[in-house]
Order: sequence, then C-alpha cells, then structure tokens
Amino acid sequence: MTTDYVVGVRWDPATQQEMDEFEYDGGNSSSRLFERSRIRVLADERENVQKKTFCKWVNSHLLRSNCRITDLYADMRDGKMLIRLLEILSGDRLPRPTKGKMRIHCLENVDKALQFLREQRVHLENLGSHDIVDGNPRLTLGLIWTIILRFQIQDITIEEIDNQETKSAKDALLLWCQMKTAGYPNVNVRNFTTSWRDGLAFNALIHKHRPDLIQYDKLSRSNAIYNLNHAFTVAEQRLGIMKLLDAEDIFVEYPDEKSIITYVVTYYHYFSKMKAETVQGRRIGNVVGQAMQNEKMIHEYETLTSNLLKWIKQTIAALSDRKFANSLFGVQQQLQAFGSYRTVEKPPKFVEKGNLEILLFTIQSRMRTSNQRMYFPPEGKMISDINRAWESLEKAEHERELALRDELIRQEKLEQLAARFDRKSGLRETWLSENQRLVSQDNFGFDLPSVEAAAKKHEAIETDIYAYEERVQAIVAVAQELETENYHDIARIQARRDNVLRLWNYLLELLRARRTRLEDSITLQQTFQEMIYILDNMEELKACSLSIDTNKIF
Repeated sequence: MTTDYVVGVRWDPATQQEMDEFEYDGGNSSSRLFERSRIRVLADERENVQKKTFCKWVNSHLLRSNCRITDLYADMRDGKMLIRLLEILSGDRLPRPTKGKMRIHCLENVDKALQFLREQRVHLENLGSHDIVDGNPRLTLGLIWTIILRFQIQDITIEEIDNQETKSAKDALLLWCQMKTAGYPNVNVRNFTTSWRDGLAFNALIHKHRPDLIQYDKLSRSNAIYNLNHAFTVAEQRLGIMKLLDAEDIFVEYPDEKSIITYVVTYYHYFSKMKAETVQGRRIGNVVGQAMQNEKMIHEYETLTSNLLKWIKQTIAALSDRKFANSLFGVQQQLQAFGSYRTVEKPPKFVEKGNLEILLFTIQSRMRTSNQRMYFPPEGKMISDINRAWESLEKAEHERELALRDELIRQEKLEQLAARFDRKSGLRETWLSENQRLVSQDNFGFDLPSVEAAAKKHEAIETDIYAYEERVQAIVAVAQELETENYHDIARIQARRDNVLRLWNYLLELLRARRTRLEDSITLQQTFQEMIYILDNMEELKACSLSIDTNKIF
C-alpha cells in the first residue's frame, strides 16, 4: 500500500480555535485576549514537546551509525544528519553529502534529502530546502513528522477478524493498541492523546507482551506520574526502547498526539519483531527480496555494460575512418560534427561509465552485507575492460582530431594553390590574347629597309614570346600539383590549363606564320630592288645607246 504524505501546509488546531473564539467573542476583549494568549502558550508547549520527542526519535536511529544530534532545528540545518537518517530508515544509499559549511552547501544537502523523499512519493508542498537551513521550527517539525509517517507508520496494517476490513497507518496503530490492551482494567484507548495520560495504557502494552516485567494489578490510575515513569523506565532498561517522552509531557490536559504516536510506534515495531514467525518470515522475505533485487541489478549492470562497450566499438570504427570530404567546406563540416560528438554525444556516455562503477560497487556492497557470494563481472564486462575500451576510444578520438586538422590544413593549402593558379592563369590569358593581336598585324612597310626593320622587331617579339614559355609551364606545373593532390575542383583547373595551352600554341602558330610572311615580304622586296636595279641599268644603257647614235649623225 502506498500513501502520499504532504508537508508544508498544516492545520494548527490552536490557531483555528483562536480564530473561532476571536470571531465568537465580539464584546469581551480582555477575555478574548486571555484565551488567545492561553492558546498560544499551549501551542508553544506542544511544539517544545514535539521538538524534544522528535529529537530523541532521530537519535534512536542515528545511534546505528554512532551519530547524535542535540538540537533538532540547528543540527538538521546542514542536511548531513537528515541524509544519514533517511539512509538508515530506507536502507538506500543517498547521494554523498557536499562537503563545506557554507549556506550553499547546506542547501545542496537538504535538497538531496528532499529529492529522495519526493522519489518515495512524499509530497513536500510549500517546503523548500531554505526552510530547513534557516531552522524554521514548524516546517522542520513537519518534515520529521512526515518522515515518521512514511518510514515508521505507513506499513502498519491490522486486519480485523470480524469484517476483514484492512486499516492502515494511524488507524491501524490505534487498532493494534486497542487489541493489545483489551481487557485491561481502566484502559480504554480511543485516541493518541487523553487515553494515555494516566500511563496505564503504556504499562498494559508492555504487560501484554512481557508480563514478567510489569505487575499491572499493583498500578493505580490515580498515580499517573508513577505509572508513566514506570513504563518508560522498563521499556528503556529492559526492552531497549529509548525514552522519547517525559511523564510531565503526557500528564497534561491535552497531550501532543504526534509525540505519543511517535513513541507508541516504537512499541509496535519492537513487539512485532518478538514473534519468531514474523521475524523469520521477514528475514526470509528480506533475503529473497535482496537476492532478487541483486539479480535485477546484476542484469542491469551487464546490459548497460554491453550497450556501452558496443557504442565504444562503433564509435572507434567511425573515428578511425579516414575518408574525409574532399573540400575545405566538407572538412570544416566534419570538424564541426567531431566537436558535437565531444560536447553532446560523448559526455552522457562518460556519465554511464561512472554510473556502472557505482552500480557494481552497490551490488558488491549489498551482497557483502547480506553474506551472499560475491558477484564478479564476466570476462569482457569488468570495469577494467570498460576502462581499456575507453582508453582506446580516447586514443582514436585524439588521432581523429589530428587527422582532421592535417586534412584541414591540406585543403586550405589546396584552396590557396587553386587561387594562385586562377590569378596567374588570368594574367597568362590576358598576355597571350594581347600578343595574339600583336602578331596578327602585318605592318611591314613597302620597301626593303622597312621590311628588314620589321624583321628585326619580329625577332625581338619572338625572343619575348619564347621566354614566356617558362611562365606557361609554371601554370601547367601548378595544375599538375592540384591534380596529384586530388583537388576537388580539378576539372575546372584542367579546363583552364588547357585553355592557356591552347592560347599559347595558337600564339606560336601566329608567330611562325608572321615570320613566314616577313620572309616572303623580304624576298619580294629584294626582288623588287633587283628589278629596279636592272631597270636603272637598262635606262642607263638606253641613254648611252642614244648618245652614240646621235654622235654618228653629227
């Protein structure tokens, strides 16, 4: 059976009564003030009784770990004792308390305890860690009372023989008291307040289970203080039940219900354990339960270990892949993915690795405590195996990072080389185009001297152009380097290289054709020159011939 408990907002009967009487008494102000003052005094007295009782109750459990508190409000403020108390009551291991005495450390520790209670289905409304750290009396008392309800009273169930009705918690405890004290003179347990004032009910409970310790027939209802002290002393000295209350706390007009319940429930747990069958059954149940829980935890450990080792193996394979993207942008994307792996994917796995160590330690501790045969993980699933696999992962990760950065540098150099290729190719293309236009011109002149001068100029142009071949070959060499390094845009590089070579070869063709035309022009001009020379000679001969003929006539 699971019961949800709420701590934080609590009904205070003293406050409610005070409000009711304030509204009812509209005229007698002095009487009203007196009643209000009286109610406040009673509330403070109950609070003091609860503080003392709860403090002793806490110590009764902390004794198991040799711990003790002296002030309930002050000693719970750092949260360490609260965590230890919950560990003792629940048998579970809570997160280790934060070291330090600063307020933030105290808040962290109390938060751990409150979170554990929430996981136990305990509702903590309007209660924060700061309330406990600040030593808030009422909220601290409320928290301890809630813990008592959850770990001491919740599991109490009594089945009535008549109607087979199952009761729980407070009603079950009250029914248990009624059943155990039935038939005792002057004992009529109807509640956890006034029914216990005379002390007879406490003595009856002890006498019911250990009649050798109490001479009940010699007790008198009129001697309440003696009855109370007698029961408390016998319970403490002979049964080992810590004295949580003083007789003066009970022998009042309205005893505190929570304090009495806290004390009576210790009787219930003690006497319940006296029955051999119950003890044996509970022991067997605990052993079986622990064994089943241990098996479950072992299965969980081995499953989580297998999953983690599988992830490590797959990740190492992925990290060892050296097929990088063949571009600067692609490698940058891979580096970004690698960074995401480091910051997003890997950290949770590291936490899993740590949790596996904690889980194995918990399993072995539980088995050691219950005297079970110690569990050791099978070969391949030991913590040392996980650590070795993790070291291999770290190595693969480091090598992956180095390889990625080397590839990034290589791609950056290739991009720089490609940019230099484009820049120089542009210069070569411009120069080749301009020189093509130059050698396409045939302004040789119309006489032999002009043509010979053009021939000398052409020789100078040839010298410049042939000297430029080294620069063209440099472009080819850069393209070859990019091709060798498997540059991602090599097709464009090759196309531009081929264009430069085409322009170069075309320029050489134009240059050779121009030389041919120049040589033909020189030959032609020389022929013209010889023809002119012959014509001049012929004119001279003609003139001489005419001169001779004239002389003959005269």
